[in-house]
Parts: sequence; structure tokens; C-alpha cells
Amino acid sequence: MASLRTLRAFNLVSALPRAHQRSLVSSFVAAKRFKSTTQGLKERLSELIPAKQEEVKAVKKAHGSKPLGEVTVDMAYGGMRGIKGMIWEGSVLDAEEGIRFRGLTIPECQKVLPAAEGGDEPLPESLFWLLVTGEVPSPEQVKLLSAEWAARSAIPSFVEELIDRCPSTLHPMSQFSLAVTALQHESQFAKAYQQGIHKSKYWEYTYEDSMDLIAKLPNIAGRIYRNVYKDGKLPAINPNLDYGANLANLLDFGDKKQFVELMRLYLTIHSDHEGGNVSAHATHLVGSALSDPYLSFAAGLNGLAGPLHGLANQEVLRWTMKMRDELGSAEVSDETIKEYVWKTLRSGQVVPGYGHAVLRKTDPRYTCQREFALKHLPTDPMFKLVSQLYNIVPGVLTEQGKTKNPWPNVDAHSGVLPQHYGLVEQDYYTVLFGVSRSLGVLSQLIWDRALGMPLERPKSLSTQIVKKMFEGKN
Repeated sequence: MASLRTLRAFNLVSALPRAHQRSLVSSFVAAKRFKSTTQGLKERLSELIPAKQEEVKAVKKAHGSKPLGEVTVDMAYGGMRGIKGMIWEGSVLDAEEGIRFRGLTIPECQKVLPAAEGGDEPLPESLFWLLVTGEVPSPEQVKLLSAEWAARSAIPSFVEELIDRCPSTLHPMSQFSLAVTALQHESQFAKAYQQGIHKSKYWEYTYEDSMDLIAKLPNIAGRIYRNVYKDGKLPAINPNLDYGANLANLLDFGDKKQFVELMRLYLTIHSDHEGGNVSAHATHLVGSALSDPYLSFAAGLNGLAGPLHGLANQEVLRWTMKMRDELGSAEVSDETIKEYVWKTLRSGQVVPGYGHAVLRKTDPRYTCQREFALKHLPTDPMFKLVSQLYNIVPGVLTEQGKTKNPWPNVDAHSGVLPQHYGLVEQDYYTVLFGVSRSLGVLSQLIWDRALGMPLERPKSLSTQIVKKMFEGKN
């Protein structure tokens, strides 16, 4: 497989301009040099899998018949919320503490995960390594992963043509899902499965597909953005840049150092939020049918495109901008804003960006974005307005008494930051979310296949059956 991957990669190189060929070949040489002294991700993963398989066997043997919790009728009617019913290795969400990636909080990740030279935010590559292995990578391992993703980043010409033929009126998320589904043509897992590979090898082909897919997403996302909002001209991936910097460059913001840092932070904090959210669960569910990573992730993207999931950040931004326009200025009194919030609630609407299905405190993802804004754009009018809302909305919602969590979630802040740097196309924001979410859901999909997770098939009941279950009972 290694020789085939190398041949394929160099065939892609030959299609590039000579300057890019020289640069990309240099990255191959650098990667080879790193490999001589640094252990790569796949090699490390192959060492970890046997021990994890034995751990899972031991847990199932010791605790397999024990209940994880109680399932109520309200849970069944309430979207299965709160039911403990799946395994997700990469992250766990605590109601009070927020997300932990392999046991590390977001502030801890910001401290220990390698950043780019001269940068402060963790590199997405370093978080992916953490999600896959449970270990903090070395800077050399992160550089190796950056080079590998750059080498895998080219997308087939037919996928380029497919994206280019989409009308600009087709939503960016629809184009994104379409392109990822079309990439299934390249799936190594699908081809190997058709040839009858042993199930112990499933994870290897899932790994290869996942690495290829993650690597190609910036090119897809960049092409969609340039086609819909710019002139359609796209620069090549720079093999000497990290994943976040390449994405920023493809979006035509690579010359803005702070925006590059924002992309690194954004891709890191939006990557994973345990397994029960729609995009994660949809990817896991479709993958449980042994659908390859392309088909599985496309399902996750289609879920992410919903207004109750990935579209939420643009809903927040639109509500905030509407408030600003109606009040006539971004600088208004707290009392005026408070009245506007009450007006929203009395009209039967919710205040977007506040509350969360699990969290009962301010979302740490909101907090780290706020800290980024305080550092880089403290006087931005929209950020100042978001800060006012942060001080006002929780009190209003508490007074109203209809919410369990009056605190802001990640979406209350994530739209304001790209706006500041000029990425103002709100319909595109969920595409960025999708690029990020690939890191979490595909790292788990690799482990799903390594651990032999079965087809997911929960039992469903009708309302009539539920009524019969409790007839004559108090």
C-alpha cells in the first residue's frame, strides 16, 4: 500500500506547475527525513490498537451485563437526549466543565499541544494526533503530519469540475456534501472490501481514506468559497504550511496573520463534541453499516447543515446584526439591549447562541474565542456588542425561568470573529465547521473499525406500545 500511495502522490505532483512540484517534492524529502527519526501517526496507531482491543474485551467481559443508566419515556420522545448508548473515545462532554479532548480541557490543549512557529494557538494536526492516539505529539510529529496532509491534498479533476459546475446559488454546504460524496470514487476501503479483506484490516483502509479526506477538505472548501464569492481562481496547497494556514490561504486570507491563527483555533475547538451530536452520530451511524469514510462523513455534513446544529452560528450573527440595525448603532445602553432581548422572548422566539443540550455553564469554546477577541480585536464594535449580550442575556433568561442553562454556547461568538477579518459570507461559515468536524468524527471512525464496532440498530417502540407498557401501573 505504501508504494501505491507514493506512486499516486508523485503522479499528482507531475500535474502541478514546476514551482509547486519543486516545493512539494521538498516536502516529501522532509517527510522522509522526519520518518527516519520520528514515528508517524499510522505507525503509532498500529502499536496502540492491540492494547485498546484487549482493554475493550476486558471491559465487556467484566461489565457487559451492567446497566449504564435508566431510559425514560421522556428520553425516547425527547430525541434520546441523555441516553447513555454509544462509545466515543475522542472526547467527553461534562455539563459543568465542558469538553475534554482525550482528557484535556481546551485551556490545557492550548498549553500543551504544539503550535506553529511564532503562533499561540494549537495546530489542528496536533489535536488530530491527540484524538487518534490519546497522546500529545511532538513538534516533529506534527510537522510530519502537516507534510503528509499537504502531499495528499489534491482532488481529482472530475471533482473539481463537479464543484465548478455548481450554480453559485446552490448552498455552500450542499456543494461541500456533494464533493465529499463524489470523492467516494477514490475510497480505498470500498475497493478493499469488495476484494474481501479480513475485518482485522478494516481500520487500515479506513485510516487511509480518512487521511486522504481530511487532507483534501481545504481544497474543496477553498474552491467552493472562491467560486461562489470570488473569481474562482484558487492557489495551490503550500507544502511548507500547516493545515490551518493553507486553509486561510485558499480562502484568500493567508496574508492576515491573526486570521491564520483564528483558523487554527477554530479548527481545533470545533473538531469534536463527543458522539451524540448530529454530525458525529450521523457519521458513526452510517459508518456502522461499513460505509466508507466518504459516505459516512457526507452524512455527518448533511446533519451539520441543519439550523439546530451547524447553521446556528450564522443564526446568532444574523440576530445580532438585526438588533444592531434596529437599535441604530452597535453602541447602545445595557437597558436598551435588555429590552430588545425581552422583546425577542415575548415574540415567542429564542435568543440564539444561549443554552445547550448538555452544558450548564458558559461553553469553554465561547470563552477561548472571547479571549482571542480580547487579545486581537478588543475595540471591534460587533465584539463589544457580543460582550454586552454576554453580560445581559443570562440574567434575562434566568429571570424568565424557562431555561436550564442561560449561558452562551460556542455559536454565540464564532460568527463575529471571521466577520472582523473580512470573511463576511455567513452561508459559508458551516463549511468551516465541517472542515473542523472531520478531525473528530473521522478519528473516531478509525477506532470504530479497529474495535470492531457493530451495525448500530437501537430498538424503537410505537406510542401504542408505550401506552400498553404502563396500563394499570402508576
